[in-house]
Amino acid sequence: MSKNIEVVVIGGGYAGVMAANRLTKRDDVSVTLINPRPRFVERIRLHQLVAGTDDAVAEYGKVLNERVRLVVDTVTAIDAPARSVALASGVALGYDYLVYAVGSGSADPQVPGAAEFAYPLASLEQAERVRAVVDAAPDAPVTVVGAGPSGIETAAELAERGRSVTLVCGGILGPYLHPNGRRSVAARLARLGVTVLEGPGTTVTAVTRTAVRLADDRELPSAITLWTAGFGVPDLAARSGLRTDALGRLRTDETLTSIDDDRIIAAGDSAAPSDLPFRMGCQSAVQTGPQAAETVLSRLAGTEPATVDVGFAGQCISLGRRHGIFQFSSKDDQATKRYLGGRPGALLKAVVCWSTVWQLSYEARKPGVRTWWSEDDQREQRLAAARAATPTR
Repeated sequence: MSKNIEVVVIGGGYAGVMAANRLTKRDDVSVTLINPRPRFVERIRLHQLVAGTDDAVAEYGKVLNERVRLVVDTVTAIDAPARSVALASGVALGYDYLVYAVGSGSADPQVPGAAEFAYPLASLEQAERVRAVVDAAPDAPVTVVGAGPSGIETAAELAERGRSVTLVCGGILGPYLHPNGRRSVAARLARLGVTVLEGPGTTVTAVTRTAVRLADDRELPSAITLWTAGFGVPDLAARSGLRTDALGRLRTDETLTSIDDDRIIAAGDSAAPSDLPFRMGCQSAVQTGPQAAETVLSRLAGTEPATVDVGFAGQCISLGRRHGIFQFSSKDDQATKRYLGGRPGALLKAVVCWSTVWQLSYEARKPGVRTWWSEDDQREQRLAAARAATPTR
């Protein structure tokens, strides 16, 4: 009787769950998913958790195939030569293949006082802490630092519920957005009463318990400062002796395979294929997760793994419960002049949030039946341009 192939997936976010579910389409593969929490976190709803309009979690029984073994623990080290991972509980788990899907979190702010006096909200625990702080001071004005989707959504959500909010952009509002979409977002934030500070002088230079200082020497009174500027990734790969990019993402080839070990495959925010990683978020995670699994399955079948293919549709941002925007993009992730705003934008955002969890649960029930990724015919050209621009030694 042949031995089952043991595959360990590190990380139970969008990419990790999709990978774990896809791997179950082979009966001789045993899948273990290691995650520090017992419930799945809907990161695209964390701003709602802060405002009290959603709990931003789902039960793993809803999104995970019943054959996947969930281990609630934290991986502290990967021993690639021994093909094992060490857990915080003291247990070591062996593997035949490893899927590295540890996701992302708040970047360490390199601004004096930010770590001590500002509240990040890139994780469930951080968002729960912010919720408690906000609820404890219902009349306190809130300053949100960072004008990407997380900052915009959090500012709008709190303002719609009656909070006084200042959004400090540190540059322009919604850098990804086309100017047409940016004007729509700015108009909605103005109607909600959000004070938006844009321009190079709005870079935050210091945070104190009661204020935020800007590069143009302004000092803004701030009872509660929320930090949404930038994302980082866990340093597990680097600490384990695997090569990473400057941000800490695991460096892989175009099949998502580690350049150091063909038994380690990466997916989601923590992957850097060919040093040309995709934009972080659930849109790329739900595409790279099953493709990482397919790389493992191809190797088990003795066939050549396919190269990664991720096509983007745009960026979806909620602006409270009644308005939103979907910024359309080309498949290679360039914003176009087209967008859907207002109430239709809010409805589309709601559908995206619902359908993302539905994708996970569908893959759990019927692994491998559907293809969740779309083609980006520009990636080969971008890869060629990047290689041409890299000096040879």
